Amino acid sequence: MKILVTGGTGFIGSHTCVELLNSGYDVVIADNLYNSKALVVDRIETITGKRPAFYELDICDREALNALFDKEDIDAAIHFAGYKAVGESTQKPIEYYHNNIESTLVLCDVMRKHERILTDIWRSDNEWQVMLLRYFNPIGAHASGLIGEDPKGIPNNLLPYVAQVASGKRECIHVFGNDYDTPDGTGIRDYIHVVDLAKGHVKAIEGMETLPGVQIFNLGTGNGYSVLDIIKAFSAACGRDLPYVIDPRRPGDVAQCYSDPAKAREVLGWTAEYNIEDMCRDAWNWQSKNPNGYNE
Repeated sequence: MKILVTGGTGFIGSHTCVELLNSGYDVVIADNLYNSKALVVDRIETITGKRPAFYELDICDREALNALFDKEDIDAAIHFAGYKAVGESTQKPIEYYHNNIESTLVLCDVMRKHERILTDIWRSDNEWQVMLLRYFNPIGAHASGLIGEDPKGIPNNLLPYVAQVASGKRECIHVFGNDYDTPDGTGIRDYIHVVDLAKGHVKAIEGMETLPGVQIFNLGTGNGYSVLDIIKAFSAACGRDLPYVIDPRRPGDVAQCYSDPAKAREVLGWTAEYNIEDMCRDAWNWQSKNPNGYNE
């Protein structure tokens, strides 16, 4: 079975490609390298012993995507080619709407044209099988330290910023608000190890063999960790207390957000295995081995 992974050289995409290849699937990556590097393909091959096919293209480019489908016999697609930073999305809403919606529509249209198996589409054509996977804050990295999160410029997400403070690249962590209705006043999120998340996507692909129509699953630990919890755990991982300052709340943030992953456990047989200490340990392993990310 051949799986197209859009955004496959990115943080979540690359880890998912590793788990797919380790599970015996053929993988085709399509990525425009907007926030990633082509050498990730080499590292995926180093980890798995298998090299995925790679196409440098923008998913919004209908002609290029059609050419890929003409060449590759794609059985299913996992779509990661989207922007995801909450803070940036409030500053660049048009760019986010354009990329995230347009890329999805173009991908679905090209898949339909090539007769390959979201809710409205399925209602009009029951040959489609759709898995909608909802998750929140993937962190950590592959245990090898070969692939991990490598954001461009100043990180928009908490963990890569914390990791850069731990490595000395940045002075201190900025905590956006400490007056939320939470035990320590900082925002609570459902952080999940990126490898657990990647394995969840493999389980979803396996589930397509028996589950009809549109299926929706939460992929998370079901536990909420605060910003200060993360800072404490990462301090333990790197062996020193990390400095932080309290800043005003950030637009778009809420006090608490975590998942109920019971359906994924009961239907897909998937459960998150890693805890917050594992996540921070593996994230620090990646950061310490790759202080400049993929810019060797």
